[in-house]
Amino acid sequence: MSRRDASDLAHRLGRQAEAVCRHYLSNGRRQGNYWQVGDVRNSAGRSMFVRLKDSPKGPAGKWTDAATGEHGDLLDVIRETLGLIDFANIVEEARTFLSLPHPEPEQIARRRNATPAPAGSTEAARRLFAMSQPIAGSLVETYLRTRGITALHGTASLRFHPRCYYRPDEHSPTEIWPAMIAAVTDLGGRITGAHRTWLAPDGSRKAPIDTQRKAMGDLLGHAVRFGTPGDVMAAGEGIETMLSLRQVLPEMPMAPALSAAHLAAILFPVTLRRLYIVRDNDPAGDGARDSLIERANADGIEAIPLSPALGDFNEDLRTLGIGALRAGIRVQLAPQDVAGFMVLAT
Repeated sequence: MSRRDASDLAHRLGRQAEAVCRHYLSNGRRQGNYWQVGDVRNSAGRSMFVRLKDSPKGPAGKWTDAATGEHGDLLDVIRETLGLIDFANIVEEARTFLSLPHPEPEQIARRRNATPAPAGSTEAARRLFAMSQPIAGSLVETYLRTRGITALHGTASLRFHPRCYYRPDEHSPTEIWPAMIAAVTDLGGRITGAHRTWLAPDGSRKAPIDTQRKAMGDLLGHAVRFGTPGDVMAAGEGIETMLSLRQVLPEMPMAPALSAAHLAAILFPVTLRRLYIVRDNDPAGDGARDSLIERANADGIEAIPLSPALGDFNEDLRTLGIGALRAGIRVQLAPQDVAGFMVLAT
């Protein structure tokens, strides 16, 4: 569904705004031209206001939570009250509401109990990735370019979510930030998890929040993947680190494992004969390198560490420049991989 179609569906829901609110926000009540409730998840309270009629301030169906600053439309209400992540399911629910008789309250409760995926589960990760958008022209592309990363071919494992929920802890209000969403997959390409990097509203940097990255789902042994590994691949920790390496090794398959602990446990493709271990310059990176070398050698795989001059290869790229990054990596590669994978300066 296009953005225009989604906007049209939200407008149709807005024409029945009070019925939508009575259905999905049953813990609230009408106050003049607004529906008042605790929050978008149908908690009891009075901080969220849903506009029930078109006005100069905006169309019917638009809502704002005065306590958290959250805002949105009635599609967001459907998503949150039913615990849906996959946008296709939200659309299906909205169309059902618009075309069928409204269910009784006990039917609503049964549907609410049946639809959500468990928080942090593999299914929730798959739904989140499915409802996200390609990164072309998005804030993700803006963010990566501010990190010096311009070679974005083969990055279908990355997507953009314009309104990704962030909650510091169970006692804090939910915030909404744009986010880079990365699919974590197994060796067969099946999504097992997802990784979120929350971004500033203009994409110029990460969001100004305490925990700027979080992963969900089944991560052990798996990774975000750029390219299909053959007999050579590179594995490291961070997404930006590996994308920085791709600036000078654009055709080498790469796998960010998202942390030192998960890098040490990454599973090897059966075709793999040489593994480049992209380490961060810290004790955790040293430990992951040593563990991975031992595992690779036990499987008959040649393991070659790649070490940055500074903290990681993205810091090298941004601070020292692409020429210095290329020179520093070139002397660490097997000669045949310089010829096979490295883009030399023109």
